[in-house]
Amino acid sequence: MMMLKMNSTGFSITKSKPFSSSLIPTTSPNLFTSTRIAVPTKPISVGITKRCLTVVSGSKSDEFQSVSAPQVSESFFRSVLARMEKVYLRRNPTAGAILELVHSFDASPICYDHLAFRTFGVDGHGINSMAKFFLEFGYTAKEELRFPAKKLKALWFAPPGDNFSGNGSGVNGPLPRVFISELLVHEMSSRAQEIIRKYTNLSGSGGNYAALASAIGSLTWEKPLLSEFQELARESEYAAWTLVNGYALNHVTISTHRLKSDLKSIYNLNRFIEENGFKLNSEGGVLKVSPDGLLLQSSTVADSSVFDFADGTSEAVPRSYIEFAERLVLPQYKNVPEREIEEFHRRDGFEVGNADKIFESTSKDQLTRKAA
Repeated sequence: MMMLKMNSTGFSITKSKPFSSSLIPTTSPNLFTSTRIAVPTKPISVGITKRCLTVVSGSKSDEFQSVSAPQVSESFFRSVLARMEKVYLRRNPTAGAILELVHSFDASPICYDHLAFRTFGVDGHGINSMAKFFLEFGYTAKEELRFPAKKLKALWFAPPGDNFSGNGSGVNGPLPRVFISELLVHEMSSRAQEIIRKYTNLSGSGGNYAALASAIGSLTWEKPLLSEFQELARESEYAAWTLVNGYALNHVTISTHRLKSDLKSIYNLNRFIEENGFKLNSEGGVLKVSPDGLLLQSSTVADSSVFDFADGTSEAVPRSYIEFAERLVLPQYKNVPEREIEEFHRRDGFEVGNADKIFESTSKDQLTRKAA
């Protein structure tokens, strides 16, 4: 293992111990002007920024209520997350390579800011299908975000008690936020709806097993035809991605500010990753910054791998990617000594403008640029 040190001219290399974290598998893996709807328990006023309209509504839907006490043990919950992570790393060698690279430079635990999933908003396969697993462990529904141009909505969930503490790396570290999006199928063309409903109907009650499907890397519906995948891709790359990947973990996000080295700055981390030969999503610029300047995000471009379609053809399809997020300290805590800063002192939540661009990490345009 090589350790890379930052100096005035770039990064130098020294020896380091091999990375033995559970983050890496034991075998080598062969957003625009929009509406964001928050859902607190009491109505408050509407606020407008340059880049998005924030509408704060009333009480949350009963569909997304967390339980009063976890219905599963923490060891079981983390074991399921570990299985999801294993599938993700097997399909996305870039993610594993970057996790190892970062750990070789910064020996501190790598913490996940959030995990993200994509779903079809139809026939019980939408946000709630995956959210149920997290709600039953005590996660809490927070803000809803809307992406009209992409015909998407998303909801993010905070871990039990907003507790981001914990030891270890990855899924064995602090519990991450969870970001689940869904395609608003009823807004798609009649042909796209026909294709999506064909497969969700074949799935039947498969939405009840979203977490299981993610953990074993399986679709809950039958493999699609290549022609139907291509039809969906022409209208919505999100829809096509979900058709062939299902509930697979779409991405994990490294919490950069929790690192201990110079890589805690996302600016340094982006530079470090690019200098080591990895392509970052350039949609809207490599660095995505929230209007308040307190949430900074970037991501790689998705990996691709061969998928065997139902008609006997095999084609490369986009898989997943890895994201990076730095949450800066909120203004009201600017005088808190750095050594005393906790996660609650930092900017929370997500931003429509940032997320809209991050979605492009699996787009044909970004994959083409990566291959160039």
